[in-house]
Amino acid sequence: MHFPKTALALCAGAALLSACGGSDDPATPGTPAAPAARPALRLAITATEDFPGSYGSVGAYEKVSGVISGEVDPKDPKNAVIQDLALAPVNARGMVEYATEFVMLKPKDTSKAGGVLRYDAPNRGNILTLPDPARVPSDAEYFERGYVMLYAGWQGDVPKSSPARLTVNVPVARNPDGSSITGPYRAELVPTAPTPAMTLPGGVFNGSMIPYEPASLDNTQPGYSLTRRLNETDPRIPIPAGDWKFASCDAATPFPGTPSPSSVCLKGGFDPKYLYELVYVAKDPKVMGVGLAALRDTVSFFRGAVADADGKPNPLAGKIKHTIGQGTSQSGNAMKTFLHLGFNQALDGSRVFDGLYAHVAARQTNINTRFAVPGGGGGLRTDHSAFGQTAPRGLDKDYVDEVSGRKGGVMARCAATDTCPKFFLGLSGTEFWQLQGSPVLTDAHGLRDLTQPENARIYYYSSTQHGGAGGLASISYTPTRTVYPAGTVVHFNDTFRALFVALEDWVVRGVEPPASQVPKVADGTLVRPEAVTFPAMKGLSWTANGASTPIPDFTYLARYNGFPLLDFGPDYRPQDESGIATRLPPANLNRDYAILVPQVDALTGLTRAGIRSVEARAPLGTSIEFNYVATPGVVDLANLAGAFIPFHKTRAERLAAGDARPSLEELYGTQAGYVAAVRSAATELVSQRLLLQRDADLIVQRAQATPVLP
Repeated sequence: MHFPKTALALCAGAALLSACGGSDDPATPGTPAAPAARPALRLAITATEDFPGSYGSVGAYEKVSGVISGEVDPKDPKNAVIQDLALAPVNARGMVEYATEFVMLKPKDTSKAGGVLRYDAPNRGNILTLPDPARVPSDAEYFERGYVMLYAGWQGDVPKSSPARLTVNVPVARNPDGSSITGPYRAELVPTAPTPAMTLPGGVFNGSMIPYEPASLDNTQPGYSLTRRLNETDPRIPIPAGDWKFASCDAATPFPGTPSPSSVCLKGGFDPKYLYELVYVAKDPKVMGVGLAALRDTVSFFRGAVADADGKPNPLAGKIKHTIGQGTSQSGNAMKTFLHLGFNQALDGSRVFDGLYAHVAARQTNINTRFAVPGGGGGLRTDHSAFGQTAPRGLDKDYVDEVSGRKGGVMARCAATDTCPKFFLGLSGTEFWQLQGSPVLTDAHGLRDLTQPENARIYYYSSTQHGGAGGLASISYTPTRTVYPAGTVVHFNDTFRALFVALEDWVVRGVEPPASQVPKVADGTLVRPEAVTFPAMKGLSWTANGASTPIPDFTYLARYNGFPLLDFGPDYRPQDESGIATRLPPANLNRDYAILVPQVDALTGLTRAGIRSVEARAPLGTSIEFNYVATPGVVDLANLAGAFIPFHKTRAERLAAGDARPSLEELYGTQAGYVAAVRSAATELVSQRLLLQRDADLIVQRAQATPVLP
C-alpha cells in the first residue's frame, strides 16, 4: 500500500468529494479567484471475486477488495479535533494523505441492492462480522435484504500480518523543523507464561500492533522505568535499569539479548504472576485520528459520489439511500468515539451514518491522543488506568458528570450539527462487571436512572459474557485457569441479528424499535455489587471427553472493576479522550464513579432485567456474567469471560447436594417439556421483535437434538 500521488481533484461525483482545484491568484485582473482545492479521493479496486450462494430475489453476491486513497484538509474546521493534524506532513496541495483498505460484499446485479450500506468496523484490523451463511444460516438475512456490506480500516497501528486484516496508513507527526516528536508512553506487559522477553506495545489486547519505538535504547535516561506488582492496587516495585533492556532475547540469546526497539528483555525473565508496567520516552507519534476522517470520507464516497477524483466510477453510485454503521467491542467503542468527536458530520454537512449500533461497547477508545493505541480493555489487574475511560459515558447532549464536573455527553457535537444517527447500544453482562458499563444508565453517583435521548435505545443482553457463541458446546473448564467452567450458555448472537433488522426498520421505514431493555435503580434490578444475592450452587461437576471434574461450590466475592477519576496531565483533554498525556501513570484523584451491576433471580441465579434470550428463559443452568482467575494470589476477574454452573438433573440430586436452584426435572419434567419451553420462549421473543423467525426455528431444532432429560 502507498499514499496517493499528489494531483488536483477532478470535478466528478458528490460535492464533498470532488472539486476543481486551482491557483488562488486570478488569471487576469478582475477575474474571481479560483476556489480552494478540496480533498481528493481515489478508488483502486484490487480484486473482484464471487461470493458463495444465491440469496432470494437478490441473487448472487460478489466480494470487492481495494484501497481508498484520500486527503484530509488540516484547515477545515471539521478536522480541527484531530490531535497533531497540524504537525502532519502535507502534499503540494496542502493536504494530509491517507490510504485505507476495504472489502465490500455487494449484489452482482446492483439493481437488486436494497439501498442500505452497512459498514462494520474491523476490530484491531480483523473483520469479526463477515457473514457466513454456510456456517450461520441466519446470516443470509442480510443478503436477502440486499445489504451492501462494507469493511474498511480505521486503526493506523494495525500491521499487515494477514490478508484478512484491514489497515489504514496514517501520517507520523513531526516537529516544524522535521525532527522527531518525543514524549512519555506507558505500556503494561502481562505475561501468560514464563518468557525471557515481551514485545511492545504490550497489554492484553494490543500485543500484535505496531509499537512506538523508544527515543533511545538507553533505559538509564530520565523518563524510563520498569516496575512489577502482583495486583493492580499493589505498590509498584522498581526493577533496576541494569536488569532490563530494550532487546530481544531467548534461550539461545540470553539477557541482555540483541538490542531492539520493539521488545523488552528482562534478566531472569517475566513471571506470569506479576503485572509489569513500562514507562519510556517514545518517538514519532502517528496522527491516529486521521483514521476517523478516512472512515467518514470513505463511507460518504460510497454513499453518494458518482466517481472519484480521476473519474473512476463509484460501484455503488445511485444505489445507496441509507447507511448503518456497526462496531463490536473495541470497534464499537471506536464508533462511539467517531460519533462523540463529531465525525458523523460529512464534509458537506450531511450525516455519514443514519444509524449506528455500538455492540458490547461500554467505553470509548484511545484513537485521538498523541501516541494513541486504540485497543485497551479493562480489568481489575490490567488496563485499569488505561486510556478510553475519561470520555463521557452518558449519551445525552446535556449529560452532566457530577464526579468530574464536566457537561456534555456522547451526542453533544452531533446534536449541535443535526447529524445524530438512530443509535443502538448493546451491553453484555461483562460490560457491567469488568468494563464499567453502568454509568451510561445512571448519574455518576449511581443514585438515579438517566433519561436517554429519543434517538437512542440501550439493550442489555441478560446473563451473557462479552463474546462467544453460547450453548453447552462453548463451555470449557480448566481449573488452573478459572475457578468455574468458562463461558455462558446464554448468548446474544441471535438477539443482535433481530435488533439490527429493527435498526434498519427504524432508519429506512420509520418503524419504532423495541424499547430499551436495561436494569434500573428504580426497580432494584441495578444494584451495588455487594447487594447481589446468588442462590446456593453446590455439589456439581463438569464432564467433557468422558472425564468428570468437580466444580467448587459457588462463592460470590463481589469483585468488579472500579472507575476512578484519572488525571493524565494538563495537556490531555479527558472529555474528548484527546490531547497529550504527560502524567504516566495517571494520578488517581480519589473521586470514583459508582459502579452498579445487574441483580440476579433468587431462584435460578440468572439476571432479572434486560433481554432474556431463549437460553435464559429455558435454562440448563446458571450463566454467570463473570468468572474468577484461579492463579493463587492473583485477585482478578477472568478476562472478558463468564461462568456456567449447570442445574442438577433430578430433585433428589440437588437436595442431597444442598443446591437451592431447581433441577431440570423440576423445571421441565421430560425432554418434551424442555423442548416445549424452548418453543414457547422463542415464539414470545419473535413476537417482541427480539428474535428472527428463522433463528427461532433453528433454536427449536437444536433443543430437539440435545437430550437433557428422558
